[in-house]
Amino acid sequence: MDKHSAIRLGAGLVIFLLIVGHSTGLWHSVLLERLENMAYDTRIAMTLPELPEQPIVIVDINDASLAEEGQWPWGRDRLALLVDHLFDTYDARLLGIDVVFAERDESAGLRALEAMARDDPVLAERLREIRPALDGDRHLAAAIERHPVILGYYFEGGDPDAVEPPVGTLPAPVPLRLPEGFDDGELALPQAARYGANLALLQNNAAGAGFFDNPLVDSDGVYRRVPMLQRYGDSYYESLSLAMARALLGQPPVELVMPGGRYRNLEELRIRDQRIPVDAQGAALVSYHGGQGTFPYVSAADVIHQRADPAVLDDAIVLLGASAPGLLDLRTTPLQNVFPGVEIHANLLAGMLAQEIRHRPAYTLGAEVILLTLIFLVMSLLLATLPALWMAGLSAALAGVTVLGNLYAWSFGHWVLPLATPLALIVLLFVLHSAYGYFVEARGKRAIKHLFGQYVPPELVDEMSRADHPDAFALEGESRDMTVLFSDVRDFTALSETMSAHELTQLMNAYLTPMTAAIHRHRGTIDKYIGDAIMAFWGAPMTDADHATHAVDAALEMQRRLQQLNQAFTARGWPALRIGAGINSGEMNVGNMGSAFRMAYTVMGDAVNLGSRLEALTRHYEHDILVSENTVNAAPQHVFREVDLVRVRGKDQPVTVFEPLGRRAELDAQVLEDIEHYHRAIKRFRQQRWELAEKALLKLREQDPAQPLYTMYLERIGNYRLHPPGDDWDGVYAQ
Repeated sequence: MDKHSAIRLGAGLVIFLLIVGHSTGLWHSVLLERLENMAYDTRIAMTLPELPEQPIVIVDINDASLAEEGQWPWGRDRLALLVDHLFDTYDARLLGIDVVFAERDESAGLRALEAMARDDPVLAERLREIRPALDGDRHLAAAIERHPVILGYYFEGGDPDAVEPPVGTLPAPVPLRLPEGFDDGELALPQAARYGANLALLQNNAAGAGFFDNPLVDSDGVYRRVPMLQRYGDSYYESLSLAMARALLGQPPVELVMPGGRYRNLEELRIRDQRIPVDAQGAALVSYHGGQGTFPYVSAADVIHQRADPAVLDDAIVLLGASAPGLLDLRTTPLQNVFPGVEIHANLLAGMLAQEIRHRPAYTLGAEVILLTLIFLVMSLLLATLPALWMAGLSAALAGVTVLGNLYAWSFGHWVLPLATPLALIVLLFVLHSAYGYFVEARGKRAIKHLFGQYVPPELVDEMSRADHPDAFALEGESRDMTVLFSDVRDFTALSETMSAHELTQLMNAYLTPMTAAIHRHRGTIDKYIGDAIMAFWGAPMTDADHATHAVDAALEMQRRLQQLNQAFTARGWPALRIGAGINSGEMNVGNMGSAFRMAYTVMGDAVNLGSRLEALTRHYEHDILVSENTVNAAPQHVFREVDLVRVRGKDQPVTVFEPLGRRAELDAQVLEDIEHYHRAIKRFRQQRWELAEKALLKLREQDPAQPLYTMYLERIGNYRLHPPGDDWDGVYAQ
């Protein structure tokens, strides 16, 4: 195994172990948990089962019922009427009540009448006669006794010593049929600390009762599973949906199914021949059949006033609950963010009756680890040897097989197998191998980019490295409007004689690096280094409309960086450097030029030669940067000071030479004013108006005695006074 394969395998193994660690509970990934929940919710929405043949109807305490009957809670006499009508008028089969009646009914004012009757014997006697008619709780208890009604109540968790005392009366514990050799400690059921239950009068007359709370809501607040059993004290109690299912089957005991051997987790509940798959905590996955309204809804007020459709309620299993927002029984489910809690019980009961409850037992963890291991082995062995397109195809195929197998187990086996973790492993391993392969293959290109990046701007290197765009630029010769810069270290020969070869190499590297960086930062291309000299150009290979402006900016930055560099040189005992730079703009020939043995991307032409001549003039005029009139015209953002009108060697036409001062927006008003006075003085000088020019120049020199131009022109004025140039003088200085 080579080094690259070992690195890929090691990185893939880390990813594999991290995902397996999340699956086995060694650590927790919020992202993977959310992805798994999303995958589960998507499968729920895609595979909604049909409603069971046995009708389940919800009698709804909705806003319309509250508007008609008044605010909740209603008087128990009206609820008794609702119960009687459901069975006597509409012939319902079973009623489950998703409401708790923990307190006495005070709607008839019995407590107030009892207080008044203590001091009034006549009233006390009359109250004894009418009490049965006013006692709503007895009315409701009598109606419950006459019909098959399952009441609801709730448990609360927490510290038993810290919670409030329980309220109401619990039903009898659920009758359990336990496995052979059952150990009570093997059950991981939710442990309740307190309950809120119904009045004893109501509970003792009901056919049964079940809790409707859910202590096992997922971390995102979504109701995906509901516990079928909870433990309180040393006894076990059933949920509302389980209590209703048992009532429909004749109240059989609940059998706990746990496999033998070392694996003793709870797997399912059985009531007669009905199976209810559960997890180790005794929770069943809710078999959602659709969004709100999938089950028929009947207004509670319509039942009380006998306006409901008899065909809907005939032989129906009925759940009484609330969808009115003010009664706070709205939940979040995989299908909707706002979903009546009573319809969750309806979905659970429907799933039990139709045997559609899906199963996610603890031993699916073994199947998950095996699947993850197979994916890791297949992808680790094959991806490292495949090209990118085949890698993508293999990864897509593995993902497709995983999804199809998962959906098969979901739909036909009612098994809930993890989906997010295997897909995450496939994606991460594909990204790992793709990225690593890309970086290894691109290593040569990156090395070339680093090498040429010392001379050519990054834009060109990027274009050269794009194999799919080979014609995006051309290296053949062409004529372009460009700007060229030449820079040179003053007195370099004398300086080099004072340093050793090693020190001189260090100094030149330390000097050329920041100078090159300044040129590159302003989009310049390094043409070549000629000893201590630098040649650079702008406008190729990438077209640059502001090539002159960028060249001037680069030259000014080179001077600023040199000042900082000289401080470091002086601290090391090296001599300070001074450079001159010449800049010219115009038509130039650019392209790959050279011989069969060596080529260079460079510029040629008369405009290039003038740039070199301007660099040489910096020594004569004692200025660091000189630019031509062409560059001045092409860089209007900058302010320039005219230096001279000169006829350089090799050119017949005179050239006006300027010194750049900086961008106009960055200069002080006084500098701009002095430049205007200076340019007026030069104009008078060319007009041979010596006295006016001299007066202006003397005033400027008083303000800036270090400026050599003022002294140069004052000396010329003195010379021309002694030796007048004549009427045909054009003001040109011959180099």
